[in-house]
This record gives sequence, C-alpha cells and structure tokens, in this order.
Amino acid sequence: MNSPQTWFITGASQGLGLGLATQLLAAGHRVAATSRHLASLTAAISEPTESFLPLAVDLPSEASVAQAIDATISTFGRLDVVVNNAGYGMGGSIEEMSDAETRHSFETNVFGALNVIRKALPHLRAQGSGHIINISSIAAMAGATGWAIYAATKAAMSAFTEVLAQDVADFGLKVTVVEPGALRTNFLAPESLVMARQPIAEYEAVRASHARYLTLNGAQAGDPAKAAAAIIRLAREKNPPLHLLLGADAYERAQAKLTSLGQQFDTWQAVSKSIAFD
Repeated sequence: MNSPQTWFITGASQGLGLGLATQLLAAGHRVAATSRHLASLTAAISEPTESFLPLAVDLPSEASVAQAIDATISTFGRLDVVVNNAGYGMGGSIEEMSDAETRHSFETNVFGALNVIRKALPHLRAQGSGHIINISSIAAMAGATGWAIYAATKAAMSAFTEVLAQDVADFGLKVTVVEPGALRTNFLAPESLVMARQPIAEYEAVRASHARYLTLNGAQAGDPAKAAAAIIRLAREKNPPLHLLLGADAYERAQAKLTSLGQQFDTWQAVSKSIAFD
C-alpha cells in the first residue's frame, strides 16, 4: 500500500463521495468528509475510527469551509488530496429557472468548490505538494436539453480548473477535473433532483428530455465503486491528467463534441480570420 494520505471530500454522505470515503478508509488513508447534515454522514460511515473526521459544512459559507479545513489540519496534521464532489442537479430551461434558483445552483456547485480551494491552498502551497480533484460532469462539455444551468455550473468548474492548474503549477501542486457520465447513484432519483418550480408548458422538448433521464434512474451504466477506485488511482499518479473522463458515455459524448467543434471551426475559418486589419 502507498503511504497513507489525508483526503478532504465534500458531499461524502452518498453516491461517489461516500464510495470514495469508504474505499479510502478501508485502504488505511485518513478522511475528512463533509455533508450539510452530520447525522447523514455518520449514519453512512458509522464505524468509529481515528482516521475518519465527519464534518458538517455549509459550502457556500466561507467561514464554515475555513473551520472545516482548519479542523482537518488540526486533526491529521496535513492535507494531501482535496476532492470537490458536492453538487446537485437542477432541471429546467433558462426561461423557467428563476434568478433565485439559478443563483442557488451556482452557490453550491461553483462557489462552494471555490471556497474549499481558496481555504485549502495556503496549506498545500506551504507544504509544496497536494492534489485538487474537482468532480465536474460530461455536461460541462456536452450539455443536454433541459439542463442548461447544471451544465453551466459544471462548465464553470471545468474552466476554472484548467486555469487553476496553471496558476499553482509552480508550487508543485496537481490539479484534475473529473468529468463523469451517468453513475448508478441516486443522482437521478426524484428526491435528489431539483426541477424548476414554474415550468412553462411550451417547453415540450425539455419535459421529454427530463423524462428520458429519469427513466435511467437505477440503470446507469457507470459503477460508482469503480469510479471511486479510478479517482484513488488518479491521486497516485506522478503525472495525472488535467481532464479525466469516466464512463463510456462520457467518452463518446466528448468525442462527438470535439468532432462537431472541429467541423464548425473549419466551416467558419474564413470568417474567423477575416477581422484582422488590412
């Protein structure tokens, strides 16, 4: 086994985050795991151990995140891998989504992750090592009808991860954005997804898209346990990728998007290059 590491994982009471925490603890690593509600976290990982630190954290609150990072350092003495996993899906067209609904999505999926990164970086920079792993989605690259705001939050995460990797490279820090396809978690369960509170009848294609996705619940091709193992492997790599796709569906959607972009760029190349001064 590799030397034990200290991992900080958000959204660890269910799904991919829970799978990560469980496998890491079984392998002898130290895990600080967060959830909005401590009871759900301790119920999911109930085995008492000195290697497990459950934390109730409100990710959009900078103060709450700072307390959690400080508690992790105080308990374990260091921080090696930070995983921004927490997030949720929001369905609806842009017109259907209120300003409040849209902002709440960004508060959790984007600003919560930024708070974690901002508070973890001073510790990682000081020790000259560490790996930040942001869990985005294939929706960041190839969004689907009816999920505009979810895709926008994940695209934001993928974009800032790319620049973050450049910003911190001189400090010896590694950064990866993971863009999974559909994993067989409760992400698509009706109680987990949030839908626009004021749907507009004319958006029939959006309703049809939502219905197709909901029928996948419980039949997603991606195994969350294997996804967790892949992320753990990622953290052991000397030269990890900046982008990691997980799932055959993610790979195929990404390739299709790249092909489409190439065709559009080539078709409009003359116009793109036409704006230079004569």
